[in-house]
Amino acid sequence: MTAKDYREKLLPYLPQQPGVYQFIDDSEVTLYVGKAKNLKNRVSSYFTSGKNQAYKTRKMVQSANRVEFIIVDSEHDSLLLENTLIKKLQPKFNVMFRDDKSYAYICVKNERFPRVFFTRQRRKDGSLYYGPYTSKYKAKIVLDLIKQLFPLRTCKLNLSKKNIASGKFKVCLEYHIDNCMGPCEGLETEEDYNAKIDQVKNMLRGRFGSVKQHIRRQMQREAEKMNFEEAHKWKVRLEAFQDYQSRSTVVNPRIHDLDVYSIAEEESYAFVNYIKVVNGVMLNTYTLELKKNLNENTKDLLEMAILNIRDQFDDHAPEIVVPFAVDLAFENTEWTVPQRGDKRKLLELSEKNVLYFKQQKLQQRQARKNKASRAERILTTMKSDLQMNRLPTHIECFDNSNIQGHHPVASCVVFKNAKPSKKDYRRFHIKTVEGPNDFASMEEVVYRRYKRLKEEEQPLPQLVVIDGGKGQLGAAVKILRELGLIDQITVIGIAKRLEEIFFPGDPVPLYINKKSETLKVIQHLRNEAHRFAITFHRNLRSSNFTVSELAKIEGVGPKTQQKVLSHFGSVKKVASASVEEIKTLIGPALAKKIHAHFEEEE
Repeated sequence: MTAKDYREKLLPYLPQQPGVYQFIDDSEVTLYVGKAKNLKNRVSSYFTSGKNQAYKTRKMVQSANRVEFIIVDSEHDSLLLENTLIKKLQPKFNVMFRDDKSYAYICVKNERFPRVFFTRQRRKDGSLYYGPYTSKYKAKIVLDLIKQLFPLRTCKLNLSKKNIASGKFKVCLEYHIDNCMGPCEGLETEEDYNAKIDQVKNMLRGRFGSVKQHIRRQMQREAEKMNFEEAHKWKVRLEAFQDYQSRSTVVNPRIHDLDVYSIAEEESYAFVNYIKVVNGVMLNTYTLELKKNLNENTKDLLEMAILNIRDQFDDHAPEIVVPFAVDLAFENTEWTVPQRGDKRKLLELSEKNVLYFKQQKLQQRQARKNKASRAERILTTMKSDLQMNRLPTHIECFDNSNIQGHHPVASCVVFKNAKPSKKDYRRFHIKTVEGPNDFASMEEVVYRRYKRLKEEEQPLPQLVVIDGGKGQLGAAVKILRELGLIDQITVIGIAKRLEEIFFPGDPVPLYINKKSETLKVIQHLRNEAHRFAITFHRNLRSSNFTVSELAKIEGVGPKTQQKVLSHFGSVKKVASASVEEIKTLIGPALAKKIHAHFEEEE
């Protein structure tokens, strides 16, 4: 949209009221969603900033065909509506929440005798979901403790009153090892079971005092009944619970239920840390990464992150601690910007977490950048050393393998950006060559490989390495010339003895410095091709030997072969077996034939 279009078509209709605006392109795709205290002033700024405007903002405005707006009652309403529209429309110029993880939850199932289990999916079935936990490991620690404290069922049986009364089910191993109290046979009442479920819910909400009191009551009740063995079990459970509670981060028992948020920024990203505290115990911590797309300010980023995290964690804490005032308001929620005391220490802890997370992310990006620049440096060196016109980002190497012409095979390994791309490796059975002829074998595999790539219009490599001297190199060049590809691909051969590099038509080899990265990559290619070909050849020989050795013996049919191999496991073990051992399977006559055959082979 141009400034002229804005003045003529939009300016007269923009209200000076709070609301949400959308930039929409020719294809009816929403490019950007924003909020404003004053729609007229905010939208006008996109067309009056001129050259001072960021490049991304100018590009977004130029790509837009029109602007739509929605008037709301207050700035708070505009923030909520903006957040809803961003989630629904996913505009490419808005802040991106970089979070592709699937989080772990603990589910208390909505059913008779509820199960408690780990899940990564939240379903709208009336069940309760606690979390999310940032790793399965953390969720498993809690589940293991629940299992230790409160024996609950793990089966998926429909424990309706009718099914239990009719004796439809029988207790399983979990009952016999005291992991379940047998509600499927009516050995545990629904009231007693639900009492345990209530304590599980208290524990998952961080209400540890209630859980501890319940366990103590159970222990005292069993002791009063003189059931000292059961009382001891409850005592062990109490000790396990206290051990778990002592490992939780305690901040201040007087802090009942609050959330803490802090934010750190760099040029293109922002990071928001969230800490959940219940009854003085830090229950959860999480850091959200946001990718900035336009000129979002720190306050807007924090507000969007708080809305996102509260929605994701289904959090309704009555108090929220933030580093500065924000324009958010939730029902029955108090906002605090602490200057001193325990809440200030919590905010400082959150800030330490977010700064550490930011530093981690910067180091990871730098490592990826260094890795990419290293590959580029190696490829640039190769291009120079091998006098190529293009960077060899895609290299292929060929090698043959056979023993006196038997089971001839070949391999093609592929490197991309100087690293093996194993999914692109290929193996070839030599089909047209009789006897040990490496030159003809090389012609066949090069022809098959590049004829197919040409027909399928697949990308060709910039460099082809032939494992061998002038003969194999000449065979590959001949085929590439016939296919009309010789001008599109650089081809070299490497001789094993002196690590000489041969070029087509040049009788003088190139000797590259043995410490050169170019030679190291070529050697790596050659070694990979050799390994891949040899492995294929060995597997082929092994499978062929297994099939053919017993088949060579007169009178030994497929069924007999299978019977003998199933018993001994391999041909090698059959060869070392005695006549008596073989005779127990197939009778004396065939046993003597097989034994005699392998004695002759030796």
